[in-house]
Amino acid sequence: RKVVKDVLMNPSDKKVVVTPKNLEKYLGVIRFRYGKAEDNDQVGQVTGLAWTEVGGELLSIEAAVMPGKGKQTFTGQLGDVMQESIYAAMTVVRSRAASLGLENDFYENKDIHIHVPEGATPKDGPSAGIGMCTAIVSTMTGIPVKSSVAMTGEITLRGEVLPIGGLKEKLLAAHRGGIETIIIPHENEKDLADIPKTVLDKLEIKPVQWIDDVLAIALQTVPTPLEKKAKSGAGSSAKSKKSKKDDNLRHH
Repeated sequence: RKVVKDVLMNPSDKKVVVTPKNLEKYLGVIRFRYGKAEDNDQVGQVTGLAWTEVGGELLSIEAAVMPGKGKQTFTGQLGDVMQESIYAAMTVVRSRAASLGLENDFYENKDIHIHVPEGATPKDGPSAGIGMCTAIVSTMTGIPVKSSVAMTGEITLRGEVLPIGGLKEKLLAAHRGGIETIIIPHENEKDLADIPKTVLDKLEIKPVQWIDDVLAIALQTVPTPLEKKAKSGAGSSAKSKKSKKDDNLRHH
């Protein structure tokens, strides 16, 4: 109607061309805000992918660490299943502490806070598991997460990445949000047949099976493992025992 009005009010304008720049003039302000990729790589900031009743959406996951006594705090109206996935992610990090450059007791003197923004919106499901794990590793090691990467996948205690649902909607949301690289479970690779080719051509899909592959893709640099400490005194102890044994032998 506004276009018709403009034509009637300005007879000299025989036609009106609607473009992205003047779309808001005719349709009003944007009612819905869609998630977009972060501008910069940040520590403890991961872009996940969520499925909703109206389609896919980018899911921001934040992790922060501070001195404390091992307390874990979750905020953002997270459901039971999502909270359980955080516990699983934390166990994965603890079991891989040395390979991630962390001391085995790193969690005992630190509190960690996991937050998923838009706190008024309830969130649940296991597919953010690898995102939670990546956020924890990033904040514990201080290594930034690539802002061009988004991910979806459930995680097991062994660090295996399990398949998820709603892949098509999630990839469409990633494409719309300006994401370049998507990490998906390798078992979901068959579902790529349902994705429009025009979308796949704009995205770099990375199927993975283990969390180690996720971290190698998502983090700016791979964490440096701790050097194995040599068991001091092991050789001298063995020699001492042998010496005592020899002393006890009766020579003939």
